[in-house]
Amino acid sequence: MLSQMDDYPLHQIADVIRFVGTSDRNFYDRYYFNLHSSSDDLFMVMGLGQYPTLGVQDAFAVVRRGDSHHVVRASRELGDDRMDTSVGPLRVEVLKGLEKVRFVVENSPEHPISMDIVWEGAIPAFLEPRQYIRKHGRVLFDSMRFAQTGYWTGTLRVGDETFEVTPDRWKGSRDRSWGIRPVGEHEPQGIHEGTPIMEGMWNYCPMQFDDFSIIYILNEHNDGTRVLEEAVRVWNDPEREPEWLGRPEHEHNLVVAKPYQAFIDSAVIRFPDAPEGPMEVKVTPLTHVWVMVGTGYGLEADWKHGMYKGKQVVESFSLDMEKDKDRMFGLCDNAARFELNGHVGYGLFEYGFFGEFEKYGVK
Repeated sequence: MLSQMDDYPLHQIADVIRFVGTSDRNFYDRYYFNLHSSSDDLFMVMGLGQYPTLGVQDAFAVVRRGDSHHVVRASRELGDDRMDTSVGPLRVEVLKGLEKVRFVVENSPEHPISMDIVWEGAIPAFLEPRQYIRKHGRVLFDSMRFAQTGYWTGTLRVGDETFEVTPDRWKGSRDRSWGIRPVGEHEPQGIHEGTPIMEGMWNYCPMQFDDFSIIYILNEHNDGTRVLEEAVRVWNDPEREPEWLGRPEHEHNLVVAKPYQAFIDSAVIRFPDAPEGPMEVKVTPLTHVWVMVGTGYGLEADWKHGMYKGKQVVESFSLDMEKDKDRMFGLCDNAARFELNGHVGYGLFEYGFFGEFEKYGVK
């Protein structure tokens, strides 16, 4: 079970790096990226995860272009060497830790997406609050995550179109998370039957401006309880300390198409207790992708993160977002424009409603 990583001083327990310090089946270690052109041209989300106690590694790329929802995904047995971050045609390469990462989907006419793009951070990677949820005695979430905004360079193909990706306008955000969260095949529910893992409103925005980024994160229950929140300004200049902005407040304008489909078509996020005085960010969503459709984030019974699919399998498909609209629900990731005191920025505006959220009329 030795691997290349065992030659580095990284060990946390008295075992090889292939094994983690828990036998919990839900331990995971994952990359998440998104990409946009500071416009409504397209929005893409990519990811790769390892599940050491399930023996699985999987990856995906999903992009919305026009009304098309394109997916490439792959899964394989993890094997011994966790430094091999490739799955079929998809792979992640860390070129410089916390600064520069490459994401590749090898070109093939049978798949609707291919790319060879390099990510470079605009701000220092920022460690977000630990997420911890225990219900009926079982720890469902215990995870750490760092976030970062940045720029992309390289080449991207979507269908028959090829885009030259340049850092002047091709931006995005990424996170690296690890720990425990529900993954893999469905388990018998027992006392957890009917108990939501996530509830209320989830809202997450890494906003990238010219000189700084704002990272805002919130999980608020229907009764107003906040189980996770963060609001911080991180400067591009690594010599400047991050600036905590206090308790965030939100004002979302919702269009509820169906009980399970809620769109935010505009929003205002306020930081009334910011150190230099109240701050108000106007949010304009540009284009969105339903990130849970086809990627493994939980909707399809036959493809979930960490699910064992065999030695290796690669799949791709395309959906029409209008014709297949009843499949489009769950967590919504938007490319968005952010306006703050004359500054204009771009980034991710992510939200989801899990159960009732009476403040906005979500059933």
